[in-house]
Amino acid sequence: MVDTMALLPPFIRSSRMPRKPSRLVGRTPADDEVLLDAPDDRLGPALVAAARGEYEPAAELLAATRTAADWENRDRYARRLAAFARSRDEWYEGWRAAAPHDPDALLIGAQLVLERSWQSPARAELLRRASPLITAAAHGDDRDPVPWRIALDHARGSHAGHKYFEQLWEAAVRRAPHHYGCHVAALRYLAASWHGSHHACFDFADLAAQDAPAGSLVQALPARAAFSYLTDGCGPEVPGERLDAAADRAIALSARFPAADPWPAEMRNKLMYVLVRLERWTDADEQLRLIGPYATSFPWDRFSDDPLGRFLEIRDEIRDKAGRNPASRHPRSEHGGRAHSGDH
Repeated sequence: MVDTMALLPPFIRSSRMPRKPSRLVGRTPADDEVLLDAPDDRLGPALVAAARGEYEPAAELLAATRTAADWENRDRYARRLAAFARSRDEWYEGWRAAAPHDPDALLIGAQLVLERSWQSPARAELLRRASPLITAAAHGDDRDPVPWRIALDHARGSHAGHKYFEQLWEAAVRRAPHHYGCHVAALRYLAASWHGSHHACFDFADLAAQDAPAGSLVQALPARAAFSYLTDGCGPEVPGERLDAAADRAIALSARFPAADPWPAEMRNKLMYVLVRLERWTDADEQLRLIGPYATSFPWDRFSDDPLGRFLEIRDEIRDKAGRNPASRHPRSEHGGRAHSGDH
């Protein structure tokens, strides 16, 4: 089974827009200056408008990503807008009523129904009902890989077989062979299908990273595999050298992005957790500097109902250990062994 999934073509190239540097670059933000899941300067206005019940800015934003084939931002923005619609969907319902066949409205609808399905006790039935919506989104723009990433996540939730998953994967990479979100979906499917087979996950992630451009987000895929291993609590041991190599790849990628930038913030937060678990305090402290004020819910919501508070606790401990005793033990909680996580 491992050999079959290893055949998945591991390609990715991130697509980024220039961003203004944070005013906090060069200094350590105070606790009350740290932001959780801060949107970038393109998404922020769309969310503000959605809070007023206006869908047009969100529609314009997603249409621009589709026109520019900016698939990485399109995926990220679709997730954030759908998450907002879970609690306040008046703006989305207005959009759907005004333009029921709009590819961007269809995309939000597919992501929204998937997220609602994950959280429901009737998950299996809701996932079955989601299939037509995902199909409609995929037909909205034949170039767009993001509905196929949603389909891959849906297949994982539905416990789809490997053959069907590989068909979806092939359709996704045919449209955008460099799409990072689809690679994460494949990694998570591997983790869910062969629970505890972390070596298979690392094999896939390492092969993907080896074939990817140096500035591609897929360079952080092995660190994602390391995170899953460190928080899983089952399966054979992964050698420390492999964990360190995964962290080193992500460190090199992180250094390519500007400091205090919301774009790589989630990757850096995840990397910081992995470095803490590996007791690499100096490296973790450097990621803190690069993160600046941009904390993200993932991975901290895996361990606390207060992800920002957990981030700040770990931040304080990293500073303490990096400054006094880099070889000291792990921070509080999760560190006596591998902790369970919802990442799978």
